[in-house]
Amino acid sequence: MLEHGGNLRDAAKRFGRDDWVDLSTGINPRWYPAPEVAGNAWHRLPEPDPALTAAAAAFYGAPQMLPAAGTQAAIQALPRLRAPSRVAVSAPSYAEHAHHWGGHGHTMTLTPYAELADAVARHDVVVVVNPNNPTGAVVPAAQLLQWADQLAARGGWLVVDEAFGDTAQENSVAAHTGRPGLIVLRSVGKFFGLAGIRLGFVAAHADLLRDLADLLGPWTISGPAQQIALAALSDHAWQSDTRTQLAVHGERLRALLASHGIQSSGTPLFQWWAEPQPEAFWRHMAERGIWVRLFTQAARGIRLGLPPDEAGWQRLHTALSEWNQR
Repeated sequence: MLEHGGNLRDAAKRFGRDDWVDLSTGINPRWYPAPEVAGNAWHRLPEPDPALTAAAAAFYGAPQMLPAAGTQAAIQALPRLRAPSRVAVSAPSYAEHAHHWGGHGHTMTLTPYAELADAVARHDVVVVVNPNNPTGAVVPAAQLLQWADQLAARGGWLVVDEAFGDTAQENSVAAHTGRPGLIVLRSVGKFFGLAGIRLGFVAAHADLLRDLADLLGPWTISGPAQQIALAALSDHAWQSDTRTQLAVHGERLRALLASHGIQSSGTPLFQWWAEPQPEAFWRHMAERGIWVRLFTQAARGIRLGLPPDEAGWQRLHTALSEWNQR
């Protein structure tokens, strides 16, 4: 199993403290206020709710969508829907894509973003995380659609992971997923801060969604998760306010890092930089109760999410000052 952020039990065990500011995930720390769910949501088998998929299609701007137990479930399933293929996965990016496309008989190569255009001509499947996790790199929508057409012309796929795309909807290609060969993944966990309900959506051609639904099986999303997500996806006022707040807080994080000599890139939900001493920085922060995401391989560096409150911002500022003074 690959390592991810959010593992506070491991942090507490390793460093012997429980007063953590968790900046390791890039998940919105001001989550959607989940409403109380109907009592029968805990009792009934969770049959699919057409209202949920309609709300998701409206929010993400897609013709049709399939709910899954987080985008992770789709990432694990998609490689099983194709015969052995040549697959290019954008690198560095979310490691689960390469991990799963590397099996099931596929030939998988990690491809730098600058080389993705060339990879389209030589592969059957191209996977792009857009905006990228962890670097924040973005491929323009027009370029993605051109690649999708090239791949679809020979039966290929373009898989676009837009898990962090809710703060930049204008660059989404979800609206074009009625065409064969273009698959878009969206996450409820990041922007809405509801990672705990394990819900994501796949936008794709109807035939592929039908095959994916058969593979994922019945009752994939719990009844309570469906009710909470329906409320969140339908709450346009909260969505608008949150986009405004995240833009402000994201810029504050970038500016704070810059004031300490760190030039970073990212999205309104996180910042990343190629820290020259990532292990030492990670330990420095952990010893002060700040849990950050350490990358030791392709994206060697540090990723920080947003502090949850003013006390968290001040702890981060103090820790960064102490890092510079060491």
